[in-house]
Amino acid sequence: MADRYGSIAKTVSRWCGRPSTFTLALGVIVVWIVTGPIFGFSDTWQLVINTGTTIVTFLMVFLIQNTQNRDTSAIQLKLDELIRATQGAHNALLDLEELEERSLEAFRRRYENLAAEARARLERGESDTGTPES
Repeated sequence: MADRYGSIAKTVSRWCGRPSTFTLALGVIVVWIVTGPIFGFSDTWQLVINTGTTIVTFLMVFLIQNTQNRDTSAIQLKLDELIRATQGAHNALLDLEELEERSLEAFRRRYENLAAEARARLERGESDTGTPES
């Protein structure tokens, strides 16, 4: 079921991101504006567009979140593979997103210190990569 939902969400998110979908939405708004004088700009006329846009906005929030979660997951997996495949990289970094805030902060401090040390080496004209400058 989750696979089917993901597939549907993926299809809908692709469809929603197309220029033709934007054009369709723009067309709906133009039709609504044109019908204003016909319905005397009544409260019901205004309520139709307000309700429609509220429903679409509500649904789009979930669709966008689903798309972002899927994209973030894919990027995270790609980064994990790069770390895993890079000689000398720390495999302990593979699942940082799963750690608690305290552990993340410890890693952050460690890498901030490494960056500060590298900048200091650069200021002295040394390499910050551990290999000679070319």
